[in-house]
Amino acid sequence: VWFRRCTHYLFIVVVAVNSTLLTINAGDYIFYTDWAWTSFVVFSISQTLMLVVGATYYLTFTGVPGTATYYALIMTVYTWIAKGAWFALGYPYDFIVTPVWLPSAMLLDLAYWATKKNKHSLILFGGVLCGMSLPLFNMVNLITVADPLETAFKYPRPTLPPYMTPIEPQVGKFYNSPVALGAGAGAVLACTFAALGCKLNTWTYRWMA
Repeated sequence: VWFRRCTHYLFIVVVAVNSTLLTINAGDYIFYTDWAWTSFVVFSISQTLMLVVGATYYLTFTGVPGTATYYALIMTVYTWIAKGAWFALGYPYDFIVTPVWLPSAMLLDLAYWATKKNKHSLILFGGVLCGMSLPLFNMVNLITVADPLETAFKYPRPTLPPYMTPIEPQVGKFYNSPVALGAGAGAVLACTFAALGCKLNTWTYRWMA
């Protein structure tokens, strides 16, 4: 039993660390104003998927509603530590950027609790809720960070390679809304990753058997 539990905790740490690494540059879209919408969608989806797979894994492992939010808190603290080091080196960073994971994780917990710990409901309802909500919270985050142009001029970036040449964004139309696009794609993909999180839990038990 102790070996199985240690393996679970190791998995949780590994997934949390990798989630943090994959989301650690998620605020970087503020530096490229022309690419902000495109980057926002990509980063919103990546954050959603990393949050969902780890939080679902942890939630189904413990079987206790609330652990998904705790997992999001782990990601938040890891990111604060890592980006705090960057901040100490002079890299611009606003500490309001990471807690956006917490409310989305709370929705996962709510779906699990409200359906009496039904994994399939967690995958479907929790995945959709988390995938749709995170881009919305991330936009609130984007509104609250420092002015992108001011930051870009204060901290200039290297020249972009040809394939990254900025394209003038078409904003103001609903179908070009980064929140709508991120929420739509996130709602579909998050269900898949929630199912993966549940499956990882099952596989780990089989490996340890």
